[in-house]
Amino acid sequence: MFLKSAAVAAALPLLALAAPLADIVGNGSTVADDGKYYVESEGIRANFIPYGASISNLWVTDVHGLDRDIVLGFDNASYYGIDQQHPHLGGVPGRYANRIKNSTFEIDGEVFHTDPNEHGGLNTLHGGSNGWDYRNWTVVAHTTDSITFSIIDEDGEQGFPGQVISYVTYTLTPYQWHLRMTAVATTKKTPIMLSSHVYWNLDGFQNPDEPTALNHTLSLPYSGQRVGTDGILIPDGTILPNQLYDVNDFWSSPKQLGANFSNPDLLGNCGTNCTGYDTCYIVNRAQNGPYDWHDKPVATLASPWSGIQIDIFSEQEAFQVYSCGGQNGSLTIKETQGFFNTSRPRVVPQYGCVVMEVEDWVDAINQPEWQRSKRNIFGPGDGPYVLEATYNFSVNHDLSAAYNASKATLSGY
Repeated sequence: MFLKSAAVAAALPLLALAAPLADIVGNGSTVADDGKYYVESEGIRANFIPYGASISNLWVTDVHGLDRDIVLGFDNASYYGIDQQHPHLGGVPGRYANRIKNSTFEIDGEVFHTDPNEHGGLNTLHGGSNGWDYRNWTVVAHTTDSITFSIIDEDGEQGFPGQVISYVTYTLTPYQWHLRMTAVATTKKTPIMLSSHVYWNLDGFQNPDEPTALNHTLSLPYSGQRVGTDGILIPDGTILPNQLYDVNDFWSSPKQLGANFSNPDLLGNCGTNCTGYDTCYIVNRAQNGPYDWHDKPVATLASPWSGIQIDIFSEQEAFQVYSCGGQNGSLTIKETQGFFNTSRPRVVPQYGCVVMEVEDWVDAINQPEWQRSKRNIFGPGDGPYVLEATYNFSVNHDLSAAYNASKATLSGY
């Protein structure tokens, strides 16, 4: 792709924000025969692929002392571009993540129409049918503990105005996964909102008693509100309270994702006739005054069976939770997951995972009253779009011990 000199100049601040470029060959890093790029640090290792700048495997050690691969993906990197379901496994949706109402938005009085790729053409999802997680990114740096991808999104692609240049850097440090996403609009004002669309099962589908992720405990300490949506999950402009002890209350105390599945209020919570979660929660940290996003997590997910816990830190001001109600057993699990000598099918069942996305408020480009334009619209004279997050992995021994004690009590021992 050809970059005009002005575009290159506009992208220079972005280059400075990306990880230092390293030789892809000869630095001790590994690229496997299956097309995956290996990255590792103490207590954690992961595989990444250029397709969608996606994470395909992530291993951490559980309470039993065993390494579990806790993210969904495919065994071979080449299959990501072939699979017809395209569930956005571990990729970077862009240039505008989540949904755009009516596949339209307006900037400075001009109306733009994006690719209407969901609900029969009623809206745009994750940037359109050729969004960023449908494309092969360029690997510009790869070391033993880090990898950087880049993409150039041209003017008019999927209906978005202007060229955008983006870099995504993933780095592993002991027991942590760090991600930094930067993007610069080089020629015109345009919407930019990215995220990391990872499907998690903290048991690696190896819990003999529970095939789903509904046993996972979730805490959202700053999320007393959520974005209101219609029956196809398009924001309707309202900000709704998550009342104490209701189905969307994950802020007052942690609770299992399946804790309220018998509550009739959960029906329709993730769209018409849908039971579960596909919800954009607002992150309300500023109410407590100035904060450093590194200090406290915006979300914590833990499994009582494996004991694996993730604390998610980010400077983003919304957090999407999807409880995988749309999974129906048609997506297979990897060779590194599940069981081989049991009758349990080697597939992802309904509610067999949970997606957690750090992002901004969904479809804020169509809700001017929210006053989010400075976090959603970027032009050549603006600074770069930036998203940062850290995933901290640990073992929650107390949660696991309580689970085992409860199980022993129920079994009569």
